[in-house]
Amino acid sequence: MMGAGAAAIRRVATAAALGMASSAMATPSIVVDAASGQILEQDQATTVWYPASVTKLMTVYVALDAVRHNRITLDTPMVVSARATHMAPSKMGFRVGQEVTLRNALVMLMVKSANDIAVTIAEGVAGSVEAFAGEMNQASATIGMRESYWVNPNGLPDDRQVTSARDLALLARALLTEFPDSANLYNIGAMQIGRKLVPTHNGLLGRYPGADGMKTGFTCPAGYNLVASATHGGQKLIAVVLGAPTPGARTAKTAALLDRAFQNPAQQGAAASLPSPGVGAAPDMREQVCHNRAKAQEEFMAEVEDLSIPISQDASGQLQSVSSKQIANLPRPQFTPVPVYAGRAPGYVGPIARPRAPGVAIGADTPVAAYTEAPPAVEASPALAAAAHAKPTRWAGKAAKAKPEARHAAAKAAKPAAKAAAGKSKVKVAALDAGKKAHKQPVAKGKAAPKHAEKPKAKGHAKSAAAAEQ
Repeated sequence: MMGAGAAAIRRVATAAALGMASSAMATPSIVVDAASGQILEQDQATTVWYPASVTKLMTVYVALDAVRHNRITLDTPMVVSARATHMAPSKMGFRVGQEVTLRNALVMLMVKSANDIAVTIAEGVAGSVEAFAGEMNQASATIGMRESYWVNPNGLPDDRQVTSARDLALLARALLTEFPDSANLYNIGAMQIGRKLVPTHNGLLGRYPGADGMKTGFTCPAGYNLVASATHGGQKLIAVVLGAPTPGARTAKTAALLDRAFQNPAQQGAAASLPSPGVGAAPDMREQVCHNRAKAQEEFMAEVEDLSIPISQDASGQLQSVSSKQIANLPRPQFTPVPVYAGRAPGYVGPIARPRAPGVAIGADTPVAAYTEAPPAVEASPALAAAAHAKPTRWAGKAAKAKPEARHAAAKAAKPAAKAAAGKSKVKVAALDAGKKAHKQPVAKGKAAPKHAEKPKAKGHAKSAAAAEQ
């Protein structure tokens, strides 16, 4: 059960959210200039909010920082663990023991928003999800994010994991300024693995002129979130919209904010200088977003300025325009997909990243059973310290049982008895050994993820989490 103090904080935050939406569906947003960090538009930018899958931008930052410090390379193969395979959708569905390079994993993370791949990256870079979360919080402090706290790399709901529109804008700016060579990672319209084509969830790409990134997110508690970037006339802006009731509403508001900021770039001070309430409890938007969506949509769209956005030229050279409220209804653009694959890069020779003890370098570890019944405990966020033993939401994911390791141990223990046995016993041991060898075979380049990958057992969990990224 959640501690009384944390429960009280949650009730106050949720009541505040309901009051905020009673007259109009106003939710946090901000637009900043990527070069200067100056605010051009903002509304409740430091309000604490659930990040959902925009969490993955922080996962990318920590991974690229590890590459920058030569802890891992983009071609380093990372091993998929049992814990990764037990993540709720959206996911790639790779099997335990398969490998994927960091380069391919980052594309899968940005386009597919794969929760299993987020865990694979975390374990590959830091050894465990818990160690990686520690690095996420260290990076937040370095960047100057003051309303954020992280416990997982994928954004699956956990009451402790929170952020703000301002913090996400600071994170986006850090990614673009510190890792300019990776900017194209956020502008991928589609990826292809084998014969399967996977489009982006970002409704601005290919629709809003100059849109060039970055990441979407959705859960019922968070609503529809978007961190976006766009460039006009050499000026790049970053926009963050949180808590929209639908994907279309999210796209419309972001387009309107960007267009107004490009037309009237009045600076309002540095994003980093906004007063901070600190890390706290986030409101739960489930009632507005997943139960009363029609009413929430009407209220939200009433707050979106109906701007005329030029999108193309006709045969006579005249600009064709579309309402910001209708931009999400434009036909889905066609993108040239970026190819990705499971397995090692051709000709790769080097260490393999796998789950390992904290502080152990890649390649210096001894293979271990990474996770048993429960992962190591993660301390509560500063705001929920009084609820250190609070049970996370049921979406937070469960540690996976180490089934491959158990089968290996059982097979090893059975060999002496198998040698003494005759007939059927020998056949069974031989079949087990053959199965283990087949299980360890790497996936060839270009092979798609298996369709029979293990799915979450709880039907309600799978049904709700399947929409965890839109």
